[in-house]
Amino acid sequence: MSVVLNQDAEERPGAFCYQVNGSCPRTVHPLGIQLAIYLSCAAGVLITVLGNLFVVFAVSYFKVLHTPTNFLLLSLALADMFLGLLVLPLSTVRSVESCWFFGDSLCRLHTYLDTLFCLTSIFHLCFISIDRHCAICEPLLYPSKFTVRVALRYILAGWGLPAAYTAFLLYTDVAERGLHQWLEEMPCVGSCQLLFNKFWGWLNFPVFFFPCFIMISLYMKIFVVATRQAQQINNLSKSLVGAAKRERKAAKTLGIAVGVYLLCWLPFTIDTMVDSLLNFITPPLVFDTFIWLAYFNSACNPIIYVFSYRWFRKALKLLLSREIFSPRTPTIDLYQD
Repeated sequence: MSVVLNQDAEERPGAFCYQVNGSCPRTVHPLGIQLAIYLSCAAGVLITVLGNLFVVFAVSYFKVLHTPTNFLLLSLALADMFLGLLVLPLSTVRSVESCWFFGDSLCRLHTYLDTLFCLTSIFHLCFISIDRHCAICEPLLYPSKFTVRVALRYILAGWGLPAAYTAFLLYTDVAERGLHQWLEEMPCVGSCQLLFNKFWGWLNFPVFFFPCFIMISLYMKIFVVATRQAQQINNLSKSLVGAAKRERKAAKTLGIAVGVYLLCWLPFTIDTMVDSLLNFITPPLVFDTFIWLAYFNSACNPIIYVFSYRWFRKALKLLLSREIFSPRTPTIDLYQD
């Protein structure tokens, strides 16, 4: 079969990734369509990198933003920014050319970074929901219970656990030992799909849905408590009213971010799990669409912040003006009207 395929490939140059036995078929797009896809992906990469870079800069630069919640947001933005810098450019080439031209070692590293940054995002969103739950449901205990030191511990766990988990799967043979009946061989030369197999599909289920279950449960409780607080807000002093409103606003905004995350990642996660039961019948174009929908989530958070956070808009205006060079700018209170 492979000989026949390669004879056909010789008659139709570009029909396969490599002119060798067992090469992956290559989808050759017209030049105009190819250019349009590259430009669209490049725009997405640019938005992802610049948007999250600004979040990192704003939280680092303005002292009023040095809070536990914002440090978690900064770390989340770093994961999304690194995804845009280190993963998406190679993913763009793979999607447009439908081939992997960068070798097995880089394929493994690319898969490692891709999985690392995506898992880091969901861990951070889970930790942020814990932070918001504490701020809304236990407002008097929150300042002493969720300190900067606690946030740094969550950040360390948010990076360390995904890094160890992904390295365990990709750089050891423990997952393969005794599981040969679960693991699919590399389908063809020119592919970079190391872990999309039955074992990986089912392993993704708890890794994705358990943090999601925690987030949904906590935000449901936050919604109930915030609604009750809104009914009692007239009995509070003016300063407490402002603080309570800010906490509810932050919880609402981050709840939207969690919802967008679920919408972007559910199709890919469910398809990976179901596809493993059906012997991987998902068409490459559909699978690629699900992957890029998941990637799109990394560009969403800065956009959500622009429309939801007044301090984010004020920081953006200062960044784009000459005031950013003033020595007084880092101490500006972005929460003041």
